[in-house]
Amino acid sequence: MKHHPWFRDLLSGDSTRLAYGGRTLNEGGYQSIPKLFFPGGALIGCSAGFVNVPKIKGTHNAMKTGMLAAETAFESVTEEKVTDEGATDMSRYEEAFKSSWVHKELWEVRNIRPSFNTKLGIWGGIMYSGADTLLVKGHVPWTFKHHGSDAAHTGKAENFKPIDYPPFEAPLSTDLMTSVSLTGTNHAEDQPVHLLVQKPEEPSEGTVRRMEHVKRNVGEFAGLLGRACPAGVYEYVDVEGGPGVEDGSWDGKKLVINSQVSECWDYSLPTY
Repeated sequence: MKHHPWFRDLLSGDSTRLAYGGRTLNEGGYQSIPKLFFPGGALIGCSAGFVNVPKIKGTHNAMKTGMLAAETAFESVTEEKVTDEGATDMSRYEEAFKSSWVHKELWEVRNIRPSFNTKLGIWGGIMYSGADTLLVKGHVPWTFKHHGSDAAHTGKAENFKPIDYPPFEAPLSTDLMTSVSLTGTNHAEDQPVHLLVQKPEEPSEGTVRRMEHVKRNVGEFAGLLGRACPAGVYEYVDVEGGPGVEDGSWDGKKLVINSQVSECWDYSLPTY
């Protein structure tokens, strides 16, 4: 988009690129909100899908649900309410959420995004979402459902043509690593790794699983993880030779997780 003549003219001259940011929206909305509590903890903000999708806003909901979770935790600790497992009982947090304006806000817009995936089509979805936003504000007796999981909408690479993106033109656009450096992202060396998915019982089992993952992910989906992560955390790098059970490689490719904590290699990703 920044290569468009209008933006090119706007950003040219003495313009300086100061920062970079990007994120993926969890647009499931109200219909995708999971169970919000578990022994000793709770899901708040975007981790629970509290984004107001039509407005593309969620910070206010994250702050409010964080406050509700904190209040619930304080009450449970002071009243010594615990679960059967002996952890702090956070069940009242879900009740607090349903009584809050966050629930009301998400309920009102629950049908706007899903309306585009109904028989109404894109034009019908536009008209429905407009009427819903301006007139009825979600006060209808029906709730549209989501059809299928995200994974069900992911097709194999053989069914698609690679996108031919224009070359980078700094400062309008830069390569991934240059952009990531402008985010100011940094993690402590001893920060717990958030990429842990599954720990194999035996080290050899982990390399086999990693090889199976690379075979499926690269062979069928053209290295999906490597293209989906905006920070280049996952990479499928070239290695010599064919399939290698020793290092978890397959057909000359190997999965590398660019974590600041090397212990992540004690674990392996599942086979999809």
